[in-house]
Amino acid sequence: MTKLALGTHPFLLGFEQLERLVERTAKTGNEGYPPYNIEQTSERSYRITLAVAGFAEDDLAITVEDSSLVVRGKQSDDAEGRVFLHRGIAARQFQRSFVLAEGVDVGEAAMENGLLHIDLNRSEPDRVIQTIQIKKG
Repeated sequence: MTKLALGTHPFLLGFEQLERLVERTAKTGNEGYPPYNIEQTSERSYRITLAVAGFAEDDLAITVEDSSLVVRGKQSDDAEGRVFLHRGIAARQFQRSFVLAEGVDVGEAAMENGLLHIDLNRSEPDRVIQTIQIKKG
């Protein structure tokens, strides 16, 4: 029996992008840093909250790249001249990606008590009924 890929199934015309999206999502790292929550705040909106304690607003960058929301954090290492007896708080960088569905737009982002909140909004889909005329041949 031949295994059909999602994008090549005869009833799913034009869904090749969905297969690439699933592959890209599977490749994203499973690293747990920084931890995050995703919540639905209304019928058409969502909020992603990342725990970014120790990062300032200038240390963070939020971009949308190829239908993905990408959050990057890079702390400056200001340990020069300091003597640590124990260093358990690392100044490390991160990159966290979230794949966005078509029609989902990134709204505002805000920092509050070491949490970065990013609001997402789903636009109202256009419901179009199209009638196709049949040419007489």
